[in-house]
Amino acid sequence: MSWTREHEEFFSLLKRLADSFGISGYEDEIRGIVIDLLRDAADELRVDRFGNVIARKRGGRGALRILWDSHMDEIGFFVRFIDDRGFLYLSPVGGWSPRILPGQRVRVRTRDGRLVRGVIGSKPPHLMKPEERDKVVPLEKLFVDIGVSSREEAEALGVEVGSPVDLDREAVRLAGTRVTGKAFDNRVGVAVLVKAFREMDGLDQDLYLVIAVQEEVGLKGARVAAQQIQPDAAIAVDTTTASDVPDVPRQDWVAEVGKGPVLKVADGRSASGLIGSPRLLRLLEETARELGIPYQRSILPGGTTDATAIALTGKGVPSVVVAVPTRYIHSPVELLDINDALNAAKLVKEATKKITLEWYRENLEEKRIK
Repeated sequence: MSWTREHEEFFSLLKRLADSFGISGYEDEIRGIVIDLLRDAADELRVDRFGNVIARKRGGRGALRILWDSHMDEIGFFVRFIDDRGFLYLSPVGGWSPRILPGQRVRVRTRDGRLVRGVIGSKPPHLMKPEERDKVVPLEKLFVDIGVSSREEAEALGVEVGSPVDLDREAVRLAGTRVTGKAFDNRVGVAVLVKAFREMDGLDQDLYLVIAVQEEVGLKGARVAAQQIQPDAAIAVDTTTASDVPDVPRQDWVAEVGKGPVLKVADGRSASGLIGSPRLLRLLEETARELGIPYQRSILPGGTTDATAIALTGKGVPSVVVAVPTRYIHSPVELLDINDALNAAKLVKEATKKITLEWYRENLEEKRIK
């Protein structure tokens, strides 16, 4: 498919979100962008005490409370130690694979919001012992070189123990409608729901959009927001692993890039993961078929999303996940197809319109037997 104006507009939105700084707990920059994007679209807009952005489009009296959720934080690091020569050592925030880190550029954010750039280094390969050369260098042995010669110089730049760190990458186009960049997990989910929320009007439901913080460190923001809202049903949008790459057997592909948004039947290696509401899944499938939207079903063997926390709110919230298939998740070169994101936005928007009070009472509402 050719690159259209709609692709360009969505990519511009995604790039603005993905290129911004916002590791878990330090989402100030990305939060400011989200507020700007929602300011004119919401009947109510607030930031709660935990840092979540919560937007609302009001329905009528007694309307169903429908929650859309996407998290804004990205994985990153904290500076845990600065040695006498000014080299920085890191502590992970979220799940990293150390094998991808050597040679990456990073940005260290100072207390006053300035960004200090550096590179992740390790012992030069030609100085490694033979038994070291074929091994992944563990994170504790990697360091960041910001170009200074002493701890004092690093501190003079504003770098200190606890400074947050992200990767220094920008989103760019690849061939066709595919793009790559950092933090697509989950800035693409934010872009999908911002687009859908801005386009929703004339609702019978009370629609709440939560752009949550601290998902990557325990689904924390969504849990706090859902407790405030007490929704009747929820749809979370996140990424999911597209493992359609060489050396992965076909039976192990979770999803494929370019084949449509993913409806997650279940996720997690244990009972801690979400089992999506079968009736919401069916509604999403029926909507996709009616509109000719391609979609995929998947079961993710590991990992979970904000929907897991939302589902356990109050008396329980029927919840489901719509995901954008993404290759190389939790790396600086995450890759997705804009068409999958656009179709996700359309699917969430149109399916939500069908969650009427009548449909809810028939399919999801608590039923008294006697």
